[in-house]
Amino acid sequence: MNALSDPSYRFIRSPAELKQFVDRISREEILAVDLEADSMFHYQEKVCLVQMAGNGENVVIDPLEVNDLSPLAPVFMDKAICKVFHGSDYDVRSLYRDFSIEINNLFDTQLASMFMGERETSLGAVVNKRFGIQLDKRYQKKDWSQRPLPDGMIEYAASDVHHLIPLARLLMEELEEKGRLDWVREECDYLSEVRPMENGGDPLFLRFRGAGRLPRRNLAALEGLLQYRRELAEKKDRPLFKVFSNTAMLKIATEMPETPQAMEAAHCMSTKQIRIYGKSLTAIVKKANAMDAKDLPTYPRKRRTPVSPTVPERIRAIKAWRDRLADRLDIDPTLLFNKALMTAIAVHKPSDIPGLRTVEGIRNWQVEAFGVEVLETLSALP
Repeated sequence: MNALSDPSYRFIRSPAELKQFVDRISREEILAVDLEADSMFHYQEKVCLVQMAGNGENVVIDPLEVNDLSPLAPVFMDKAICKVFHGSDYDVRSLYRDFSIEINNLFDTQLASMFMGERETSLGAVVNKRFGIQLDKRYQKKDWSQRPLPDGMIEYAASDVHHLIPLARLLMEELEEKGRLDWVREECDYLSEVRPMENGGDPLFLRFRGAGRLPRRNLAALEGLLQYRRELAEKKDRPLFKVFSNTAMLKIATEMPETPQAMEAAHCMSTKQIRIYGKSLTAIVKKANAMDAKDLPTYPRKRRTPVSPTVPERIRAIKAWRDRLADRLDIDPTLLFNKALMTAIAVHKPSDIPGLRTVEGIRNWQVEAFGVEVLETLSALP
């Protein structure tokens, strides 16, 4: 077998073992990192494994037994050590949420693959294309909080991180050849700063897709339904989607059935769910229907700042230029300039490079690589 496909690993389950590992890898130039969590199985998700590779070794750390991962914090903060992830957004948020770990010098191989023009960017697809190795994905949706973990699951976790360093080195070389390495590094710097969202006391419907299209009374019902779902999920220690689906919540809030029979007639959810929860759910709808109009919630709308009638024309011109550029570079156009950024440029209408740099959301690499072309596209318009 290819050495890349046959990882050996050590399972770290004590503070002493963790400290010894940190001592060994604290002078490395590059480390690979991956996480396994239990978001598919519990209400309050948590990191269940931390996998790391470097210094010729591959370790799987059990944070459910080693509950103090603070020895790792200086390693993740060290700017001299490149930390390689694949699809890092969730991992960065989770490390900060559970362990207050912040990351400097992050390199995301999924993002790098996208900037190389790859269309299939899952770790399995990328590793298979680059190294001809088929990753085993049978444990991908298992409960990582179970203990003891079967050896097969630990081996699976170790195998994912095992390929990241050679993959990162290869992608860095290819990006450098295309002049895109600095683009990816800047994007990775932004990725390293993402943090978990805090709901605070805000209404739950603010983060529910489709809520903004509902009338106020339906919105009141939806908020009550979401609050009830959250209470049940916490009580049962299950993820929200395993209690009631978002589709069911929106269907009830749209149809507003006041009886279990009406809920069944509208096909809001399964007969079993209606039998168990129908009375409670329809009671929430009745309460919303009985609310005084002045007490109904209002979905917040951002006031649109009046813009010049020529802005849409500028957007079309920038988009046409961007799409041609994307074809030339063989890259996803939204990686180059997304819709929000194109709109901001069109509204701001910069006339020089310093002005372009002040546009909200624009990156240094976009200005340096394409700033002149953006300005020429705008100046060509009547």
